[in-house]
Amino acid sequence: MNAIVAGDDPEGIGEELDALGVTVERVDSPVFADALADAGIEEADLFVLTDLAEGISITLAKEANPDVRAVCFGSGELPESVAGTVDLVVDPSLLGAEAVAEELVDELA
Repeated sequence: MNAIVAGDDPEGIGEELDALGVTVERVDSPVFADALADAGIEEADLFVLTDLAEGISITLAKEANPDVRAVCFGSGELPESVAGTVDLVVDPSLLGAEAVAEELVDELA
């Protein structure tokens, strides 16, 4: 399974996914289409955005790979313009990175 984690990842979901055997590529903010392409978005199973201010990157990820599971895992507000595009939004104050990573891996396995 391949995942892209975009943003600073202060909660460590990238590390949790990696610990579960997921191949994780990282993209720093700001997130641009070419950076997603370089990280392998076309083959990715999972796109995790940790910087909700970068919400437009969800649209970029889905345009490059309509089948990618797009997850927002971070604090803050997601722009309304992309709310219908994201598959799952999780507030890390309600559910930790380890639990989210386990659920995502189980769901996509």
